Amino acid sequence: MNLALNMNQAAPSISTAELEIEIREIRKSYGETPILKGLNLEIPKGQAVALIGSNGSGKSTLLRCTTRLIEPDSGEVILHGQNITKLTGARLREARSKIGFVFQHHNLVPRLSVLSNVLHGALGRKPSARLWFQSLATNLDREEAMYCLERVGLAQFAARRVTQLSGGQSQRVAIARALMQRPTIIMADEPVASLDPQAGEEVMNLFFQLSRSENLTLLFCTHHLEHAVDYADRVVGLSKGTIQLDQESSSISVAELRGIYD
Repeated sequence: MNLALNMNQAAPSISTAELEIEIREIRKSYGETPILKGLNLEIPKGQAVALIGSNGSGKSTLLRCTTRLIEPDSGEVILHGQNITKLTGARLREARSKIGFVFQHHNLVPRLSVLSNVLHGALGRKPSARLWFQSLATNLDREEAMYCLERVGLAQFAARRVTQLSGGQSQRVAIARALMQRPTIIMADEPVASLDPQAGEEVMNLFFQLSRSENLTLLFCTHHLEHAVDYADRVVGLSKGTIQLDQESSSISVAELRGIYD
């Protein structure tokens, strides 16, 4: 797979009618400690956004509140024009199925093959016991899972067990699993924190290229300021639960971003 980065590739043309993520006055506290303090953020379709900030600034909490993996105390989250803070049960699961979430730890099933793990990505949109194992899956589902592996450059590893993969390969399998959801949004929480620098660059490059080729909205947390500048259209800096910086990545330097940590 060619992972060469083309940073001259322009961001999609955006209009307010194309907003994909709207976060309105989100608040979240743990006990007496406020984490998010009435935060507002809008992200247009197809835009890649990096969230930066020190530990405890609220980055991961914001990501999880946006998908309601944790419940905000108040405020609204609107995805694809739908207010998901008002959804429950099957309707909430359906809305979440359009979001591919990639974690720092890959959360793959070690004893299963790469292909079986990718098939699991379809469970959110079509629950079926046949998706748990590649031997039970339909030909169409296996073909789609193989296509997702091709997109991350790992089709040749489909039959391998996850335990035989490197950290970077495992994260790319996690990305293929997210693509199997047919998402319109990819969210990633410190996706390269556990990887060596070379593997981290390859994974971030992959995220960027997929966001461009598939017109996916990308929201990722990172402590790598170079990644924020190189692989995002826009950088949002959090400090003490509020947005302190919101700027196009092309107009800011890594040195300037370090100010958010003061």
